[in-house]
Amino acid sequence: MGAYIARRILLMIPTILGIMLISFAIVQFAPGGPVERIIAQLQGFDVGAAGRFSGGGGDVGQGAASQAGPMMAETASKYRGAQGLDPKFIAELERQFGFDKPAWERFLLMVKNYAVFDFGRSYFRDESVIKLIADKLPVSMSLGFWMTLISYSISIPLGIAKAVRDGSKFDMWTSNVIIIGYAIPSFLFAMLLIVLFAGGSFWQIFPLRGLTSDNFDQLSFFGKVIDYGWHIILPVSAMTLGAFATQTFLTKNSFLDEIRKQYVQTARMKGLTENRVLYGHVFRNAMLIVIAGFPGAFVHAFFTGSVLIETIFSLDGLGYLSFESIVNRDYPVVFANLYIFALLGLVVNLISDLTYTWIDPRIDFETREV
Repeated sequence: MGAYIARRILLMIPTILGIMLISFAIVQFAPGGPVERIIAQLQGFDVGAAGRFSGGGGDVGQGAASQAGPMMAETASKYRGAQGLDPKFIAELERQFGFDKPAWERFLLMVKNYAVFDFGRSYFRDESVIKLIADKLPVSMSLGFWMTLISYSISIPLGIAKAVRDGSKFDMWTSNVIIIGYAIPSFLFAMLLIVLFAGGSFWQIFPLRGLTSDNFDQLSFFGKVIDYGWHIILPVSAMTLGAFATQTFLTKNSFLDEIRKQYVQTARMKGLTENRVLYGHVFRNAMLIVIAGFPGAFVHAFFTGSVLIETIFSLDGLGYLSFESIVNRDYPVVFANLYIFALLGLVVNLISDLTYTWIDPRIDFETREV
């Protein structure tokens, strides 16, 4: 097992480097950049998500040549909108954001710093990136934890019930409901919940923004629990709608595969009750693939499901931070989030594989090449 773990860890290094290299190259050619954002702000342009100032990316953007004279020609060729600005000011901005160095040197410096988890400071916030991520982490973890817990609490009993009643009306109707719920995008369901229960058009039952009330610190312990639950119901409901579909069908099919095996028939012939057969023998083998996938399901909910939901409900978590940093071209935050998410995803995939062996010792990864 030690050799398998070592091989997987060694394979993480080129994987992370490849992800960072591709992302870094894309950023160099993407429209806009922190320098152009500053220029646009100085000239009064809207640089929001809908009115993003377009032009060359980062330090390699291509713009039309300026007619302002020979001193501005070099600056105008790199940044649209820089006409009339002092070239020394533009050079100072480039130095401030690190764009005075060639791209390959910046990439190698980033890899060196990220190897020791030095993510630098945000371009547009006076804080270190690691502190920003640590401040936003509890919100996203809260959403991911409750979504995973609720989805597993629904999917496992429902999957077992569907397997026991395979082919019945209950099985068909629940399958139809699950498929419809899975097909509805979470952000669309979130907006529907807001309109119905938080927008004031129909009912004003739940709060529209935030994870807690303004007077949260003044509430009693039980008051804090109620306030927290009151705020989290809508976002968690939106995230959970389609989350349990895959796990439900996975549980059902896994149980059906085990129920048809010979040892189940033998247990029934020996006079064991149906519950004893299902939960004493079938459950452990059928739940192997479901339980082993729990770490991956949590990370998936933690990182991918929260971006739109946090933005819609104005929850100040990692998802909203990622969205905001991409819109604002805050590259240290963008790359730090990407690096941490990719690294954690690879580690969790390894943990998921090892969970198989912990649950069922008959599985041995030592014989595998990778």
